[in-house]
Amino acid sequence: MNYKIPKGKELRVAISGKSGCGNTTVSTLLAQKLNVKLINFTFRQLAAEKNLTLAQVIENAKTDDSYDITVDTRQVELAKKESCVLGSRLAIWMLKEADFKVYLIADDNVRAQRILNREGGSLEEIKSFTAMRDSEDSRRYKKLYNIDNSNFGFADLKIDTALFTPEQIVEKILLELEKRNLVTTE
Repeated sequence: MNYKIPKGKELRVAISGKSGCGNTTVSTLLAQKLNVKLINFTFRQLAAEKNLTLAQVIENAKTDDSYDITVDTRQVELAKKESCVLGSRLAIWMLKEADFKVYLIADDNVRAQRILNREGGSLEEIKSFTAMRDSEDSRRYKKLYNIDNSNFGFADLKIDTALFTPEQIVEKILLELEKRNLVTTE
């Protein structure tokens, strides 16, 4: 089925979740289905731009707020320009203009296994690194923006990604968008 945004309208979908929840995969698939821009500028891309490792960026961000502010500001500025899917840890909090907000959930073991499948390494090391990253993320979000990223109850849709494939998740989102007349089918 083909989905499209009604003529003369714009659509901004914000998708958030912790690392390994499927943010990037789901956001990419949804943007393709809707034929809109994907905005997914993260610490990973910032690390590549600065020729640093992800671990170095996370370490630097502990004491230098400019890392978070650069990523968060750039994403929101890009998202305000046109219809898009914004996929980021803070998308549902930062993009106040979002027409639809989705929070993806997965337990720590599922997330660690996905990261292992994506990046390789040791499952125990990934669990440890992910726990540290989650803790650092939460601390920084609270300090910088007074955001409690464990409070996502206001999201329009919450999905446990361990229960569905990325394609099924995208279909659930599209059905909700259609119910709300934010998209139409051809």
